[in-house]
Amino acid sequence: MQLRRGDVLDGAIAILDEYGLGDLTMRRLATSLGVQPGALYWHFPNKQTLLAAITDAMLAGVSAPMADRGWDTRLRTLAHRIRDALLAHRDGAELAAASYSARLATNDAHDTLAQSCAEAGLPRDESELAADTLLYYILGQTMDEQSRMQMDSHGALAEEASPLYDITSGTARFDYGLSLFVDGVRSRLQAVVD
Repeated sequence: MQLRRGDVLDGAIAILDEYGLGDLTMRRLATSLGVQPGALYWHFPNKQTLLAAITDAMLAGVSAPMADRGWDTRLRTLAHRIRDALLAHRDGAELAAASYSARLATNDAHDTLAQSCAEAGLPRDESELAADTLLYYILGQTMDEQSRMQMDSHGALAEEASPLYDITSGTARFDYGLSLFVDGVRSRLQAVVD
C-alpha cells in the first residue's frame, strides 16, 4: 500500500490525541504507519510542516459560513469554533500556537477573524491587528485550560487548584475575555466614527 499524505496526517493526529505533543515524533509516527522515517519526509519536509498541517486540519471547519448575524455575534461564534476545535485534540492549542508562531499554518482562521472585524467597520490594518489579538487570546486561554485539565487528570494539581473546583467554568472564563475584546472593538469603532 502506498503511503499518502492523508495517512501520515491521520496517523499524526491519532498519536497527538492519544499521547500528546511531546510524544509525537517522526520515528513514532513512522513506526505506527509501518514505514521507515524517511518515507514521511516525502510528504512533509520536516516536523514543523507536519505540525502546521495538523493545525490546518484541526481548524478546517471554523471558517464555515454562518447565518447572517451582527459582527459581534460572528466574532464570538468564530472564537468558540476555534476554541472547540483546539479542545477536541490533546495539546491542540499548544500545537497551533507553535505553528502560528512559526508562520507555517495557513491563516484561514485569522483571515476570517480579520474579515469580520473589517465588516464591523475597522480599517483593514486595524482588522489585522484585532484578528492577531483575538487569535492569540484564544490560543493562550485554551492552552491554559488544556494544561490544567491534563495536569489534573494526572494528579499533578492540589485539589483546590483543580479545574473541577473552579467557581467559574473554562467556558465562562473564555466568554468574559471574549466580551472584553468585543467591547474593545465596539469602542474602537466608535472612535473611528467620531
